[in-house]
Order: sequence, then structure tokens, then C-alpha cells
Amino acid sequence: MLGRVANGIFWMYRYLERAENTARLLAAGHRMALTRGPDAETEEWRSVLHTLGLLQSYEASFSDFSGAHVSDFVLRSKANPENVLSMFERARVNARTCRSAITLEVWEAVNEGWMTLRDMLARPVRESGLGHALAAVRRESTLARGATHGSMMRNETYYFARAGTFLERADNTARILDVKYYLLLPSLSYVGTVLDTAQWDNVLRSLSGERAYRWLNAGRMDARSIAQFVVLDDRFPRSLAFSYATMRENLGALARLHGHEGPADALMRQVDQQLTGKTIEEIFDQGLHEFLLQFILRNRSVATAIAEQYRFTA
Repeated sequence: MLGRVANGIFWMYRYLERAENTARLLAAGHRMALTRGPDAETEEWRSVLHTLGLLQSYEASFSDFSGAHVSDFVLRSKANPENVLSMFERARVNARTCRSAITLEVWEAVNEGWMTLRDMLARPVRESGLGHALAAVRRESTLARGATHGSMMRNETYYFARAGTFLERADNTARILDVKYYLLLPSLSYVGTVLDTAQWDNVLRSLSGERAYRWLNAGRMDARSIAQFVVLDDRFPRSLAFSYATMRENLGALARLHGHEGPADALMRQVDQQLTGKTIEEIFDQGLHEFLLQFILRNRSVATAIAEQYRFTA
């Protein structure tokens, strides 16, 4: 496979996953703002923008942090080149560029998803319609992923698609967990209160993990148990451990196809061992925020190593 085709597939699925996770984070911010009331709305929306890395560009365009302005900026604003509609459009451009490497079902899912969101986001989304719009983003990304699972051969294209998906998912899961633990809680005096519990519940909901977590933990809601679930439980498909196990599997499949491993495989193995070799007690002793920041940086290094090893720019 040509490097530019591998690059197109890898980034096509990263953009699809990023669009979905951005919608999930917006939904979590919206729920948290409603939970805490109008006085705390500014900090909740500010934390969403901080997590997405959009705070500085947003402040260049707006002086307030209303839900309507933040949602419009993140979903469709031309002042934000990383808006959700642009992500889906980039996924579509990559799908069209790599049209011969994907199936008709995958192309149709991505193309129709982009057209649906283009029409839906042609105008600013009212707060009353925000939930519907965010559900549509999640649905269109899920349809494209489902078409991939159901129609594509397990070959290089599939392995690059999966690697891109789970590298992006790991990054977003780490950011969502970090924003709660480090940015959202206003004071240590709130730990264990109804506010603290509601925020952790919203984090789980943003990752579609609240039902699985409650089933495993009999409704216990505390930071250590939730962090262990989101970071280390390899049964949960949005955990860091699951994401890296899936990445390891697909990079291993690519190495077998090419007949050798490269620097990306070695780095992947090293990062994976640093993740799965830890207990939640060791992570909290280190500091959850510090652990997550290091993970995000290492995850970025893995992405760079994959691009270099498979000559994405060639």
C-alpha cells in the first residue's frame, strides 16, 4: 500500500472518531452545565473548550461562554477550522481519495453522513435541538464504523483504519477523564458530594460507560473506581487499556504483513507496558492528572512513529 493511501485511511478514521468524541464531550458539558445551574455554566463550557484545545481561538471570537456560542463554535463555526463539520468533511475527502481501498458501503456511509450533517449544521443549532444534533454526529460516525466492520477485508486498509480509530479514541478518553479530575471540580471540599457524583456520572455517560460501570460496581461512584474502569479495564471498549490492546493487535498484524517490526512497534510495546503494568494505586500516587498528561504525549509520539514507519508523506 502506498504511504499516501495508508495516511488517508489512518486519518479518515481518526477524523470520524474525533468528530464523535467531540460530540460526546459537548453533550457532557451541556449536561454538566444543566446540573450545576447558570452560575457555573461559564466554567463548564470553558472546560470543554480547554479539553478540545480550542480555548484560545474561541476567546479571539467571543467574550462570553454561553452554551449556544460554544456549541456553534465547536460544531460549525468557520472561525474554528477544527469544527465537527470540517472533521467529517476531511474524513469524506480522505475516503474519496482512497476510494479504491474501501468498500462501497463505507464510502456511502461517510458520504451520506457528511451530507446529513452539512444540511443539519447549515444554520446555528438552537439549544433545544443540540441533543438531536449531537446524537446525529455520533450516529453517522457509528454507521461508518459499522460499515467498516461488516464489509471490509481484514487487510492493510482495515488495520490502518483500526489503528487510527483507537489511537484517536485513547487520546479523547484521556482528555475527557483529565478535564473532570483536574479542571471541573471547583474545590476539594466537593469530593464525595452530590455535585461530585453527578460530574463523574456525566463523564461515564460521555464515554457510553455508565451502564457497564454500574453493573460492575453496584452503583459505587468514586474517583478511584471510575479511573480504574476508564484507564485499566480492558473489557470496556473506550478505556485506555482496551484502545491500546486493539492498537497493538492491529500494528502487529501490519508487521506480520510486511515481514518485520519497526520503531513504531517497539514504541507501542513500551507505552503499552507502561499502561497495563500499573495499578490504579500507582497511578494515583503519581497523580492522575500527571499520568494522563504523560499518556497523551506518549500517544502523540506513537502517532508520529506510525507515520514515519509507514511513510505517510511518501
